[in-house]
Amino acid sequence: MTDLHRLSIRELSEGLKQAQFSSRELTEHYLKRIAQIDPKVKSYVTVTAEQALAEADAADAALKSGNTHALAGIPLAHKDIFCTQGIKTTAGSKMLDNFISPYDATVVAKAKAAGLVTLGKVNMDEFAMGSTSESSYFGATGNPWALDHVPGGSSGGSAAAVAADLAPIATGTDTGGSIRQPASFCGLTGLKPTYGRVSRFGMIAYASSLDQGGPMARSAEDCAYLMNVIAGHDAKDSTSVDKEVDDYVANLNGTVVKGLRIGIPKQYFNVAGLDADVKARVEESLKKLEEMGATLVEIDLNMTEAYVPTYYLIAPAEASSNLSRFDGVRYGYRCENPVDLMDLYKRSRSEGFGAEVQRRILIGTYALSAGYYDAYYVKAQKVRRLIQQDFLKAFENVDVIAAPSAPTTAYKIGANLSPTEMYLGDIYTLAVNLAGLPAINAPVGFDKDSLPVGLQLIGNYWSESQLLSIVHQYQQNTDWHTKRAAIAEENA
Repeated sequence: MTDLHRLSIRELSEGLKQAQFSSRELTEHYLKRIAQIDPKVKSYVTVTAEQALAEADAADAALKSGNTHALAGIPLAHKDIFCTQGIKTTAGSKMLDNFISPYDATVVAKAKAAGLVTLGKVNMDEFAMGSTSESSYFGATGNPWALDHVPGGSSGGSAAAVAADLAPIATGTDTGGSIRQPASFCGLTGLKPTYGRVSRFGMIAYASSLDQGGPMARSAEDCAYLMNVIAGHDAKDSTSVDKEVDDYVANLNGTVVKGLRIGIPKQYFNVAGLDADVKARVEESLKKLEEMGATLVEIDLNMTEAYVPTYYLIAPAEASSNLSRFDGVRYGYRCENPVDLMDLYKRSRSEGFGAEVQRRILIGTYALSAGYYDAYYVKAQKVRRLIQQDFLKAFENVDVIAAPSAPTTAYKIGANLSPTEMYLGDIYTLAVNLAGLPAINAPVGFDKDSLPVGLQLIGNYWSESQLLSIVHQYQQNTDWHTKRAAIAEENA
């Protein structure tokens, strides 16, 4: 019973159904690990031990009846951007440090309905704006592979919790790479679904046309189990698409790798900041896929240089609009003793928002302001369409597109990258969100400092099953996804 955290989701599900252990025992096991190991990692913002044990007992009662979901009784961690009824939901910000949500996000409600057990809420970059999780009001989270390095962001707490075996699976969100990049930095599998596949209701908005929730876990199989729970149409979300949902677990071997055409964009492998070790590991993984029968096809993605400037006009513009609701009036942080309404607005926002959030609000407000709207925001939306068309043209000749998930491995905490350096680190992930496409990260090895490297596979619309299947079959032929950081091997 000391190694329950080493079991896959399938093994946990089978163990619970066969009464080899109970959900309470499993939940207590994870809560003990969190209590002893998380003070070093700092992945959790809120641990909901009492609620988790109550949910575990309910799952155990349901399991005895025999008619339960495959994930009934299995614990998970939620990124602290998903509203959770009766539990603090902070989005990593001082602005929401005292906010107790009165309702559940759809993703949370679906997880509860399936019988999953919520261990707690995990850390993130403030309002999902960042690539290191250092902008959180609650401090930096450590990367389980090297605690003095970042776990990536903005879903850094989700990645660190799973990589340290403090949760078997976690929810994340991806606005410009915030599932894929931390999955890459922490040696995990992370899927960013097609825009509209997973409900955004109750997910605190950063940039509404880019945000998308998804699963983070050790393997594609584990991600598929969680996707079976959270995917699907939601009438509460106007951007949710009413389209039939696949059985992602049943389809794990549904894609034939032999003959699969994998596009290799030559622009992606000539980026100035691409680390030599990252490039080597990604190329080795592509060679492995080639050995499995895939065909590598060189392609052009001519809009590559436009990704970063386009994203960093559209995302801040939407953020400035979305974050205007945090004004110190109805909920969240409020400054003390305001002299008038303008002082209330001004001081609540300047005291409640961190530096990176303020920077993006100012950029976005400028881009949307009179005289600049057409020159910047409208122009960026036109370029966004060209980026989408660039991908669609490529998909006429290939089935998926391969790239690194990030140009480097994890940065050191306190590296103090300039905003420009940090933004350029998102070069491989941003376009997927601009185009609304699905993409997945798979661990494919380590650099010279033993830090994980990730391969990104980008699919055409609604091809989540295909992406999960390709990575699952790659993982049947490799063992990178089974590697564990030393801290994850500790027994609590």
